[in-house]
Amino acid sequence: MINLKNSIIICTIMFLLGTSSLIIRKNLFFILMGIEIMLNSTGLLLIIANHYLDKNEGQIIYMMLMSISASESSICLALLIKLYNLKKTLNIDVLNEIK
Repeated sequence: MINLKNSIIICTIMFLLGTSSLIIRKNLFFILMGIEIMLNSTGLLLIIANHYLDKNEGQIIYMMLMSISASESSICLALLIKLYNLKKTLNIDVLNEIK
């Protein structure tokens, strides 16, 4: 069984990968994927922490987090498709000129 310290390190690495995707990438789709990675790492940390505390509240909060994340993803993907149809690109630098 994996211990708490290693679990926290894995969640931190996942969160930093999502953050680096937000900072480095110029494509809106990859930025959305970075946000999803960050949300999943926080959810995983909730599950792991509550496993060690012998509670179930973290699993309930994780299910709420996943439902909010799924709705956020569907709305963002719909907006990305609409934006791509308008501008034919998802590059942030080109999309800065939207008025």
